Parts: sequence; C-alpha cells; structure tokens
Amino acid sequence: MNKQALEDIAQAMLADGQGILAADESTGTIKKRFDSIDTVSTEESRRDYREMLFRATQAMQENISGVILYDETIRQKAADGTPLTQLMVEAGAVPGIKVDTGAKDLAGHAGEMVTEGLDGLRERLAEYHDLGARFAKWRAVLNITDTNPSAACLTANTHALARYAALCQEAGIVPIVEPEVIMDGGHSVERCYEVTSAALTALYEQLDNQGVHLEGSILKPNMIVSGTTNANQAGIDQVAEMTLDCFHKCVPTAVPGIVFLSGGQSDELATAHLDAMNKIGNLPWKLSFSYGRALQAAPLKAWGGKAENVPAAQAAFAHRAKMNGLATLGQWDASLEG
Repeated sequence: MNKQALEDIAQAMLADGQGILAADESTGTIKKRFDSIDTVSTEESRRDYREMLFRATQAMQENISGVILYDETIRQKAADGTPLTQLMVEAGAVPGIKVDTGAKDLAGHAGEMVTEGLDGLRERLAEYHDLGARFAKWRAVLNITDTNPSAACLTANTHALARYAALCQEAGIVPIVEPEVIMDGGHSVERCYEVTSAALTALYEQLDNQGVHLEGSILKPNMIVSGTTNANQAGIDQVAEMTLDCFHKCVPTAVPGIVFLSGGQSDELATAHLDAMNKIGNLPWKLSFSYGRALQAAPLKAWGGKAENVPAAQAAFAHRAKMNGLATLGQWDASLEG
C-alpha cells in the first residue's frame, strides 16, 4: 500500500467546489430510468447517454472531480472510439468503479440485507486498476424499523465494508465506504440519528480492525433525515445540525472527506442540505456530494433519448453540478435555481 498515493487520489476527489457523479446504475436500474423517458435501454443507448454526460465540458471540468462507473461502462468506448475513462481523465475527473455485487437477504434476519461481492474481489480490483479505476465504491443497505438494523446486520455489513476497503488499498485504489441508512419508512429524524450513529461507530471499529488507512479513504453516508412517510419532516437547518453533530461524534478527523448520497431527496433539497452544513463550517473534513439521481434526473428528462436534445441535457447537467459545487462551498442560494 502506497499511503501517499492513496491520499493524493482522495484529495483530488475532494477538490474545492467539486463532487462525484454516481453513474454506476446497474443495467436493471438504468432501464427503469430509460423507461421513464420512453427510451429503449441497450448497450449503445446507455453508452450514448453516459458519453453525453462525460462530454459536458463545463460540468466535468468545473464541478465533477470523479465518476463512479458500472462494470459495463468502464469497458466502453465513445462513439468515436475514445475510451470513456479517457474522456473523464481529460476533463480532470478521477474514474471510479462500483465493485459490490448487490445487497441480498441476510439469512435468519427478515427484512435485513447484507452486501455481497468479496469473493474474487482482489482479482477484479487488479483488472479495474488496469482499466483506469483509481477509486471504488461499496454500498451497504440498512433498513430502519423499531428494532432494525440488528447487531448482526450492522456487524455483517460493516465487516464486509472494511474487508473491501483493505483490498482496495492493497490494489492502489481509494475505497468509498457507503453505509446507507435508508430513508424509506415512518421513522423520526431522531431514530435516523440513532441508527446512523450505530452504523458509523461499527464501521470505524471494523476499518480499524482491518488496518485501513483512513486518510486514503472517503465516507459516503446518508444525511440525518426524517423517514419519507413521517408526518413531521425535519427542516433544512435541523437536518444539517443533526447530521454534523452525529459525524463529529462518530467520524474520525483522519477521514479527509465525506461525500453524501442523495438517498431519494429531491434535486434541490439535496443541494440545500449540503449547503446548510457547509455554511455551519468549522469542519475537520471536506463535505461534498456523490449524487446519482439528484444530478441526473434533470439531464435525463431533457435528453429524452434524442440526439438533438444533447445540448439542453448537458446544460441541465451543468446547472445541477454548478449548484452542488456552490453548496460544497456554502455559497448556494435558492434564488440561483431560476
């Protein structure tokens, strides 16, 4: 493990005013998104859509520091034969790769999941490094009820995250560790705080056990929000204050940065929450974004699967990237949304 090289990659991913585009949707997930715009999902149409994003020069150069890819995408070439990873590097973004194989039912624990993908991971990471990946992502899924997640679920998922992270660093790849507490449900914001605290505490215990170099890793967590069906929704300032309070207690200062997932929030709300946290300031880590749908929903709709709509779609992507870039600096305002 070259610790300095890992730290340098992590710092590049946390450049001021920039964040990460999560373009690692599985074939099944992107088909659902294409269905919403009446576009057939084929290898070529998926390539065309992602190439459109990666060629959005303003967004990629000014506000996107890294891109998480799916296995299919990291192997693809643009219509003119240029590897898609080359487009990213030329724009100044670091290519990354999703390496888990998905969340499966956790045996003996109804309603709980464990993420799989450790088998053969060392060999896959070596191949991905050869293909240009310099960071990776692994997502754990933690559902909230009155009794879940159980201790067994937290242990299984955080142990897997730590083993994944150690393998990444061995391969010269920065691990993004993503313990996502799902916002679906009727739980309170206080319950989200409680579960997220337990998940982060367990995660950093496991990362320490596995000897993971924290300065060469990045955390991708949920924000502390109310359950989607809870009638009492926490406001923007409360979400910001409770999220930062949780992280100050649970996330070591050695971690260089935290890149939030949007977790089903609306585009603008995800931006507003990130901005409110950065406005509070006085933080030991960079706070940025690693958004998928919250960056892509607007350009996907504008594109509609039609080549003539590419400029409009790229403009929509540039706008959302710019808004989130400002939020990483605490400089966003709703009036900028136009």
